[in-house]
Amino acid sequence: MDEIIKKKLARNWFKTLQEVLCKEIEELEGGSKLFKYKNWERGKKSNEGGGQSRIYENGKIFDKVGVNFSEVYGKFSNQFKNKIPGTNKNSKFWASGISVVMHMKNPHVPAMHFNTRYVYTSYGWFGGGMDVTPCFKDKKLEKWFHSEIKKSCDKHNKNYYKKYKKWCDEYFYLPHRNEPRGIGGIFFDYKKNNWEKDFSFVREVGISFKNIVREIILKKHKKKWTKKDKEIQYEKRGRYVEFNLLYDRGTKFGLNTGGNVDAILMSLPPLAKWK
Repeated sequence: MDEIIKKKLARNWFKTLQEVLCKEIEELEGGSKLFKYKNWERGKKSNEGGGQSRIYENGKIFDKVGVNFSEVYGKFSNQFKNKIPGTNKNSKFWASGISVVMHMKNPHVPAMHFNTRYVYTSYGWFGGGMDVTPCFKDKKLEKWFHSEIKKSCDKHNKNYYKKYKKWCDEYFYLPHRNEPRGIGGIFFDYKKNNWEKDFSFVREVGISFKNIVREIILKKHKKKWTKKDKEIQYEKRGRYVEFNLLYDRGTKFGLNTGGNVDAILMSLPPLAKWK
């Protein structure tokens, strides 16, 4: 398959998924046209793509949720290109993806994160994943969440879940705190073995995330909470901020490729605390 077609298919899927997820969120909130849209462009002198961030805040269920799409291209800086595969002869790149972060009103509903992307340098690859960050231990939720992810992975390859769960556990870890960010999920990158199969898996992960989000919210969002619960949530969000600013690959990639700062930092919660 021609690379131009691959890029178009990937880009169109990410854009479609943005629409699907926003409609799902609005349905859960019981409203419509809730999101604030912000279109942005990369490159001040020439067309180097851009994206659209969609933010909804202070809802009945969501304190803040961001659903961002981007398609950018150009050249990596000499300093950054050495960190990206396929750039030893040419610093040109193209990248498209979707990134979603959900911070909830009710402390008993975990924060949820998802992203998938397709990057092309001298060759192309997919990356992405999803993870959940509860404020309180819930073994039943944890077991159910991982069983749902495993079902999705097993449809494509029986080895995916174990491999990508391990990668997620290693990735979403705060070494300076000596603790995980949440209860894990899956994380994958540099996926380039078979484009059609990899793209099918990426689409599966996106739909699985949509279904998981809905199920968790419906199970948890009416549970009563206290001021103490909210304070615990604020502190947990502080850990979330630390990870995203210190270690997150997407944050570093966006900032090093001239992405929109507001879109890149949409993952940060509306309020967090440190003690």
